[in-house]
Amino acid sequence: MLVVCAGTATDVGKTWVGAATLAELRRRGHTVSARKPAQSYDPAAAGPLDAAVLAAATGERADDVCLPKRTYPLPMAPPMAAAALGQPEPTLTGLVAELLWPDPPPEVAWVELVGGPRSPMAVDGDGVDLTARLGPDHVVLVADAGLGTINAVALSLEPFVAMGHRPVVLLNRYDPAVDLHRRNWTWLTDRCGAPVVTDAVALADALAPTPR
Repeated sequence: MLVVCAGTATDVGKTWVGAATLAELRRRGHTVSARKPAQSYDPAAAGPLDAAVLAAATGERADDVCLPKRTYPLPMAPPMAAAALGQPEPTLTGLVAELLWPDPPPEVAWVELVGGPRSPMAVDGDGVDLTARLGPDHVVLVADAGLGTINAVALSLEPFVAMGHRPVVLLNRYDPAVDLHRRNWTWLTDRCGAPVVTDAVALADALAPTPR
């Protein structure tokens, strides 16, 4: 089962959601693997890179989750960072070819995009284009639970729905004690046409393969 994880924007928590969900699926006995086709970062920022966070959850090497040549020490979209650093800019065909999975294949193969759905992934395409190339079984959309999320979710869902997907929406940092969070959850649940969950356990429930 191939899962593509998108976000409504940068810093909504895609990586932490992915790590928590994959760790939960692994705890349940499912085999899991994660890939981030490209990542960029601010060298002055503290904390592990996205690939390292995902690798810790799946038991893989960070360099397998994201190839070193696709890791750019500049906080820009990957093709922009590559160009600014004087490195070859990734292409969609190249990114797809570089997605190598363990043998035997995992029950859950997780691909994390960068930024929002229309953030550039390659010189010739964005996250939506890469998703179309991959043809995943499921799409997960991570959104913040607070102000502005209804608009962000609605806009981010459109391109995935247009290609025939019904993404699972996860409201990250959801606090049931916050009235706005509860109202956002209710609005999206009633109107967005996609399942809405608020934690990694519920997301794992929605994605879990058929029990062996």
